Amino acid sequence: MRPLSHGRDLASLSYAVMQIVCLDLEGVLVPEIWIAFAEKTGVEELKRTTRDEPDYNVLMDYRLDILRTNDFTLSQIQEVIDSLDPLPGALEFLSELRGQYEVILLSDTFREFASPLMSKLNFPTLFCHELKVDSDNRIESVLLRLEDHKRKTVQYLQKLNFEVIASGDSYNDLGMLKTADRCILFNPPDSLVTEYSDMAVAKNYAQLLSFITTSAP
Repeated sequence: MRPLSHGRDLASLSYAVMQIVCLDLEGVLVPEIWIAFAEKTGVEELKRTTRDEPDYNVLMDYRLDILRTNDFTLSQIQEVIDSLDPLPGALEFLSELRGQYEVILLSDTFREFASPLMSKLNFPTLFCHELKVDSDNRIESVLLRLEDHKRKTVQYLQKLNFEVIASGDSYNDLGMLKTADRCILFNPPDSLVTEYSDMAVAKNYAQLLSFITTSAP
């Protein structure tokens, strides 16, 4: 049997650029968990989110200090999360999107927070962090999956020859948005729109879906 001529075979190959969509979770598909917990407990300081604080590590240290001061447990937070539903129209939007594209949710939430919400969204792929919890069910610290994981995930997908379309609503999404091949903010705070006036903005799921689908080659 004649061996394959690898040089000739490789020269005849062409490569397809596939599109993949990366979305933030909170504020895009589900309510902000920390705001919901703040409203439940009456601790107004917990309403501060990544829409207000650009530095995620600073924000999480701030949150963990408040949890310790008030002696809150993980179970108390999970009880509030269990009561949350996807934002109106989010499930339908995500279902339609997943029917046309590969979709990854890139979130700075935690596996211990996200599980009940993932079931309500029909179990999309989620990349997030984890928590270190002590024997008394109190959160000790954050276990990052990877520093700056949203931006790095987009970069690695691009190395795999994916064209990345990204959408998020907060300062912690900027890394993936700036790195993506195409990006759009979704219902962002006014401060973000002012600072990044060159970025497209979607105010609802119809606009977001239109941006994604019209970007197809």
